[in-house]
Amino acid sequence: MKLVYAFDAYCGWSYGFAPTLTELVRRRPDLEVEVISGGLFTGPRRVPIREFGYVQGANAKISELTGVSFGPGYERTIADGSFVMDSEAAARGVAALRQAAPNRIVELAAAMQRAFYVDGQSLSDPATYRAIAEEEGLYPDAVVAMFTAQVSALAAQDDFARAAGLGVRSYPTLLAVTDDRAMVLAIGQADIEEIEGRLDALVAS
Repeated sequence: MKLVYAFDAYCGWSYGFAPTLTELVRRRPDLEVEVISGGLFTGPRRVPIREFGYVQGANAKISELTGVSFGPGYERTIADGSFVMDSEAAARGVAALRQAAPNRIVELAAAMQRAFYVDGQSLSDPATYRAIAEEEGLYPDAVVAMFTAQVSALAAQDDFARAAGLGVRSYPTLLAVTDDRAMVLAIGQADIEEIEGRLDALVAS
């Protein structure tokens, strides 16, 4: 059994779930975790953030339920409503970081979300990945080269297809996957005790 975490780096609920996933990985270091990107803001949903009128209300709810905070850099970035969240670009960033350090992708995905939701950095900007790589002790040139390469675009599309194939319809979704089935451990928001209880029940069954 392994865990598959389907998230979108531009999804506020995924940002709120990141500390829970980090804690789960700390408690269960024996479990393999595959992180894949969803395409929340692609196609006709790749529009200025002002068109999503619920953002501020949703962020307040996320903070209330998960304890995460949205930083001043983020607030400045979205202030005029013109910022465009591009999930395909973010998924390319996940692919680049996953290539650089596959065993650290949970923490690197969380670093991406902090870059946006705390510091207000665009996940479409190669400079964002250079900064993450520098902070995380990776090779910045290699990460940026991977982000801008065609192979990362193909990896993003593969992630979207894998998430859809697993039946993921909203983000974040945490699954326990065996050879023949995928079982939901959490969708949207859940605390660590709930998830561990579900995991233990699966192992015992």
